[in-house]
Amino acid sequence: MSREQLIHSVQQHFDGGAFAATLSRRVAWRTESDTGTVPPTLRGYLADEMLPELQGLGFDCQVLENPDPKGGPLLLAHRVEDPALPTVLTYGHGDVVNGQESAWRQGLSPWVLTQEGDRWYGRGTADNKGQHTVVLTALAHAIAARGGKLGYNVTLLLEMGEEAGSPGLAQFCADHAKALRADLFVASDGPRINVERPTLFLGSRGAINFSLTVRSRDKAYHSGNWGGVLANPATVLSHALASMVDAHGRVRVPGLLPASVPDKLRTALKDVTIGTGADDPALTPGWGEPGLTPAEQLVGWNTLEVLALGSGNAQRPINAIPSQAVAHCQLRFVVGTDWKNVQATLRQHLDAHGLEQVDITMGMMCGATRLDLDNPWVDWTLASMERSAGQSATLLPNLAGSLPNDIFADQLGLPTLWIPHSYPACAQHAPNEHLLGSVAREGLAVMAGLFWDLGEPAGVPWKEGALSTTNA
Repeated sequence: MSREQLIHSVQQHFDGGAFAATLSRRVAWRTESDTGTVPPTLRGYLADEMLPELQGLGFDCQVLENPDPKGGPLLLAHRVEDPALPTVLTYGHGDVVNGQESAWRQGLSPWVLTQEGDRWYGRGTADNKGQHTVVLTALAHAIAARGGKLGYNVTLLLEMGEEAGSPGLAQFCADHAKALRADLFVASDGPRINVERPTLFLGSRGAINFSLTVRSRDKAYHSGNWGGVLANPATVLSHALASMVDAHGRVRVPGLLPASVPDKLRTALKDVTIGTGADDPALTPGWGEPGLTPAEQLVGWNTLEVLALGSGNAQRPINAIPSQAVAHCQLRFVVGTDWKNVQATLRQHLDAHGLEQVDITMGMMCGATRLDLDNPWVDWTLASMERSAGQSATLLPNLAGSLPNDIFADQLGLPTLWIPHSYPACAQHAPNEHLLGSVAREGLAVMAGLFWDLGEPAGVPWKEGALSTTNA
C-alpha cells in the first residue's frame, strides 16, 4: 500500500461511520477526574475500552496504579518491532472534566455523542478522547498499510488524571523512566490555531494556580456600627490584586514576567492571527501587554488571571463588613520566567505594598516548554503535515494553554511535537463541548501520513533531531 492509499483508507474509515462508532462508545464512559475522587470508571476506560484495541495492534499493555492516591491509573503500552529501532512515545488522557449535565443545551448530553452537521457533541470529544482516537486510528491504519511493520517502535502512555492536574504523573514517569525511553514525542491535545489550518506546536505555557486570602476576624460585623474602624478584607484584597495586575490586564510584578519576546518567536508568529473564527470572542482593544500582537501576547508573554473572587454573599448582600475575602488566581507563563520562585516573588511584592495580611496558598504547577525552533524535527514535521493536508500548517512555538509537557521535554529529555485536532471554540471544559468532524477527518490524514513518513528509510531526523531539545 502507498502513502496515498493509506490516507484514502483512513478517511474511508471515517466516512463509513467507524470512527464515530468508536468515539461514541468512549464518550459514554463517565470518566470525570476533577471531582476530588477516583471513580472506578477511570480504570474501566483503560482496561475495558483501550486495552483490547491496543493488544490487537500488537502492544504489550499494563494498567498501573498511580503513585499519588489522588490520581487515576495509567496505561503503559509498548509495541516493539526491534529494540535497535528508534522509538516514538505518544500520550493522551481518557479522563474528562465534570459533565455539567444540567447546563448543556436541550437535546444534548455530555455522555452521548450527538452529531449536528459538522459538530459532534459530547464530553471528551475535543479533550481528549476524540484526539487520542484520531492518533490511534491513524496508527492502526499505518501499521496495516506497512504490512504490520512500521519500521520503528511505539510506546503509549495514557493517563486518567490530566483534568485534575496530572497528580502523580511526574513521579510515575520518574519511576518508569527506562520503560518510557524514546527518541521522539508525538501527541495530540489542545486546539489548532483556527478551523482552517492544521497546526504544530512545540510546547506549552506553564501554569501556576494560587489563592490570596485575607481573614480579618471570625464573623461579619454591622457596616454602620463598625464601618470605618474595622478593616474590610474585600477592600484589602482588591488593592492586592490591583497592585499585581492593572485595569488593562498588564502584569505589574516584574518577577512574574519573562525578560522579552525572542526575535525567533516573533518571526514564527508574524503571520499568525488570533480571534478570526466565527465562534471566537471579540478581542478586547488595549488589553494585555502593550506593544505585542495578540499572537505574541498569547504565545510569548505571561498573563495573570483572577479565576474566582469571593467575599460576603454577592447573590444576597447584607449590610455587614465581611470577615474574609479570597481570590483564586492563575499565572500562565512562558519559557524564561522564574516560575519556581513565584511564591517568594508574590510574598515580597505584597509585603512591599504593606499587604502583609494577605496569605498565599500555592496550588497546581506545571512548567513552560518550547522546543528549539531550529530543531530538525520542526521543518520535517511541517513538510509531512503539508503533504497530507494539501495545505501549509501553522507553526506555534508553544501552546497558549498548558499541558504536562515539561515532564516529556525536561524530565524525559525528548523533542516534543503536538498536533492538535480541535479548534479554539470547541467549548472544552464547558457545556456543549464538541469536535468538528471535518477537522477530525483531516487530522486522520495528517497523523496517518506522519506515522508513514516516520517509517521511511531516509530523511527522518532520528539522530540529529534528538540533539536539540532545549527550551530556546
